[in-house]
This record gives sequence, structure tokens and C-alpha cells, in this order.
Amino acid sequence: MNISEEGFIHRENIVFATFYILIFIFAVPGNALALWAFFHQSSTSPSKVFLRHLSVADISYILILIMRIVYHLFDSYWPFGHVLCKVAGFLFYLNMYCSMYLMSFISLDRFLAVVLPIRSQSIRKPLYANVIVGILWMTIIVSMCPILIKEEAINNTTGICNKLYLEDTSSTALVSTIVAFVLPLTTIVISYILILWKLRTVKKQGNRAVRDKAIKMIILILMNFLIAFVPYHVNRVIYITQGHENTATDETLGRVNRITSALTCVSGVLDPVMYFFLNRAYRDKLHQLIQHQQGNSRCFTQDIEIKETKRKTFKTL
Repeated sequence: MNISEEGFIHRENIVFATFYILIFIFAVPGNALALWAFFHQSSTSPSKVFLRHLSVADISYILILIMRIVYHLFDSYWPFGHVLCKVAGFLFYLNMYCSMYLMSFISLDRFLAVVLPIRSQSIRKPLYANVIVGILWMTIIVSMCPILIKEEAINNTTGICNKLYLEDTSSTALVSTIVAFVLPLTTIVISYILILWKLRTVKKQGNRAVRDKAIKMIILILMNFLIAFVPYHVNRVIYITQGHENTATDETLGRVNRITSALTCVSGVLDPVMYFFLNRAYRDKLHQLIQHQQGNSRCFTQDIEIKETKRKTFKTL
């Protein structure tokens, strides 16, 4: 590796570390507030169950970034050992795919509530939602286990952790990538097409509140998917299916793979925005927090004013 390549890799690591730090700073407060709000809220609907688990996946997803930040600050050197290298990769992709499927479940639940409100009452139960989410977690845990049991995690020569940015090019990797991405995306798109079709009649009946909330959800979840998850999975399919005969092309696609993998973390910033528009408990907790901070600021200002008044009075005397 020549000096120019080393310089480029160093700059790339600085960019990745900076990006992850910014994601961490913006995502942790919103998702921590979501955990607090959702776990103090009774699960009276499937959507609330799904949002609760989505907040768990998000906060886990974001906290893992601490190790990625250290890795890139150390110029792609993993100081935490083989086991944590595997665990970091495992948890990152586990929580990413859980987030994607939970968004698809939220979309499907909205479809049932808007398009089939009467017929779906018997199946739209929190108990069923908890069972489905339990099955989801177990399924994705099992499917991600190969990350934990496959070859050595760290390149002993370079110190690179091979589990942070998956570059497997097997046919199994292609199938699993397509299935893991296409199923939730198809569910979301079809659900929203049918919801929009139904909302044409809702608009005529003048029920704008239902229509507006549904449209906000459609925009937020689709935007989340398009920004965070589509680029990564499109690039993964291209990377796996191309011939790997051109070293320069491989390096470019590998770099794009790392960039788009990092981009998936944007979901952790966008999800709290979705919580704000879709969940009253989250909005209430946020308003309480803001009012509390404003109250503390006023008290602090009043204390300063009182002390200043006393000081002036003392000088006068």
C-alpha cells in the first residue's frame, strides 16, 4: 500500500468516524425518550407493540456504533478482540433487519385499520402482535447466527474486523439479501397503495384527520426506507452478482458497500421523527421534557436576578 492510498484510507476513516459520532449524538436522545415513553404506555394496539420493539432495536443499533467509532478512529484497527468483532456485526445486522420488518408490520397494521377496520378487529390484538414480534426476533437471530460461527473475524495482518461490513459473495448471501429486503419493502408498498386507494373515499367523507395521519406515516416510512435501506441492498445485490474479475471495480463496490452500510444508521435519526407524528405518548413526553427544561431555565434566570438585586442593594447600603 503506497502513501497516497494510506492517506485516502485515513481520510475515509475520519469521515466514517465523524458520521457515526453525529448519528450517535442526534439519535440517542430521541430513541431514549421513545423507550421511556413507550414503556410507560399500555400496549392497547398492535402498532404500540411494534413501536416499542422498534425503539428497542433502534437504541441497540445506535449504541453499537460506539465500537465502530473507535474502530475508525484507530484507522480500521479493531482493538476489542475476535468475539466482540463478531458480536458487533451480529447485533448491527440483527437490529437493522428487525427495524425493517417492524416498519413493515406497522404498515400492515395501518392497512388493516384503514382498509379493513371491522373485519380485522379479531386479529388486531396486542397479544398477537407480541407473538409475531417474538417470532420475528427469533427468526432473525437464527438467520444472523452465521456471522457468529463463520471464519475468523479479524485479519491478523491488518487488524480489520471482517464482520462490520459484510462482503460475502455467495449465492446464499444473494438469496438472503433479496428475501430480507424485498419482503418488508413489498409489504410496505402494497399496504400503502391500498391505503391510498381507500383514502380517496375517506377524503370525500371529510375525515381529514384519518387521512392526514395515514399520509404522514406513508411519507415518513417510505422516506426512511428509501434513504436508509434501499441504497445498501441495491449495492449488495450488485456487489454479489458482479464477476469479481476487476480489482478496481471490487474496491469501488466494497467502498460503496461500507458507505451504504453506514447510511442505514440514518434510520435511527428518522425513526424519532416518525414517533413524534404517529404516537401521542411520545409527543407528550417530549413536551413535558421541553417544559421542564424551560422551567429550570426560568428558575435559573430568576435566581440570577435575585442575587443581582441583593448585590445592588448591599452596595447602596
